[in-house]
Amino acid sequence: MSAVRTVLGDVPATELGITNAHDHLFFRSARLPGQELDDPDAALAELRAFGELGGGTVVQWTPRGLGRRLTELAEVSRAAGVRVVAATGLHQAAHYRPERPAGEPARLAELFIADLTTAPVRAGLIKVAGDFHGLSPHARRVMTAAAQAHHATGAPIAVHLELGTGALDVLDLLCGRLAVPPHRVILGHLSRSPDTGAQRELAGSGAFLAFDGPSRAHHATDWRLLDQLTALAEAGYADRILIGGDTTTAAARAASGGGPGMPYLLRRLLPRLAAELGTAFTEQVFTGNPARAFAADWR
Repeated sequence: MSAVRTVLGDVPATELGITNAHDHLFFRSARLPGQELDDPDAALAELRAFGELGGGTVVQWTPRGLGRRLTELAEVSRAAGVRVVAATGLHQAAHYRPERPAGEPARLAELFIADLTTAPVRAGLIKVAGDFHGLSPHARRVMTAAAQAHHATGAPIAVHLELGTGALDVLDLLCGRLAVPPHRVILGHLSRSPDTGAQRELAGSGAFLAFDGPSRAHHATDWRLLDQLTALAEAGYADRILIGGDTTTAAARAASGGGPGMPYLLRRLLPRLAAELGTAFTEQVFTGNPARAFAADWR
């Protein structure tokens, strides 16, 4: 049965509602010391603020080993009344301590599959990561494992693209050699490399394109976002677009850190997109597209 696997169980895709397609409630990284998202009360406040503006679902892309806090994730989801999708998978090697090697694909795939199918709180997608304009050996091992886990479970694969680059290499590996259907792949951070021609090519592959990161002050996201989304919509690819916030530091939270955080998507960004591109467009990218991108025929 096609459904979205949330931390509180499987739900029909039509019940997701307005969806933040890429964000973090819990996250810690060796690259961001002192900015951990590890406070359940702050996570609950942020999720409630999103829900109070009409948000129905948040997709957390925090993978294994980076403080997913799955038990607390289920607790804050239940308390806030907002659905949450968790991730398995692995990020770039730089986000982990040197003593934590990735392991071989077959063993990693076993861990990912367990997270997706038998864990007490289950993940609903697999997170992987590329590198700047290419793929490291670590990335290739993790993506190989992710493809194996996808074929075993049906789970979608979400890809961190470093500064929005390397997407064609990712698709060559995942959808070419590893035979993952393109519509099961979500390419993240496309707004960080605002090449509208390349974005149209990627959308034409059938993959989903995630535009995320209004909380990132050091990335030119918001001021170029409208042009990128308009170009895709005019080319007939509005059905491939997803939008998220990607809050990765405590300082970026709206409820406790100064913002803009999750609420910004619905308080400012969605109304602007509706005014410029129409309500049919915003309903598609915030509700209709996530329902297709994150649902799976779970095996």
